[in-house]
Amino acid sequence: MTAGPLVVLVGPMGSGKSTVGALLAERLGVPYRDTDADIVTAQGRPISDIFVDEGEPYFRDLERQAVAAAVAEHTGVLALGGGAVLDEGTRELLTGLPVAYLSMDVEEAVRRVGLGAARPLLAVNPRRQWRELMEARRPLYTEVARVVVATDDRTPEEVAQAVLDALELKDV
Repeated sequence: MTAGPLVVLVGPMGSGKSTVGALLAERLGVPYRDTDADIVTAQGRPISDIFVDEGEPYFRDLERQAVAAAVAEHTGVLALGGGAVLDEGTRELLTGLPVAYLSMDVEEAVRRVGLGAARPLLAVNPRRQWRELMEARRPLYTEVARVVVATDDRTPEEVAQAVLDALELKDV
């Protein structure tokens, strides 16, 4: 087996990457890691504060570094932030890895993320902004993904099983 994560989860905010990632890690008997959590821990503040205080380019640089470190070091289940795929270098790092894109439609996103959540890129007109983000990001998620798993109307357990099945992985 090659080095690197056993599973990498990508997808928009609210798609369940963190929840499904933790379930997958438990079922596979491997550690779980989330690059957004890595950034929050390293910076000692929430991502929304980083966006407000330093701006999106600064955050994207932190994100690029966090993903590169995690891909190099982590051998379990890895969840990436929703915008990580915007970086070309990050997309190249994901080439050949077992990447699952957790997809969902806008209504499901609104239901899960809510309209008042601390999501800096959805501060004004969340539905429209989510659609615009997805128009830009969907091709990138698809580009890096080995498999696409729809999360609409599925429990996290059902999504985790669908990822295992699609990547042909067996739980412990």
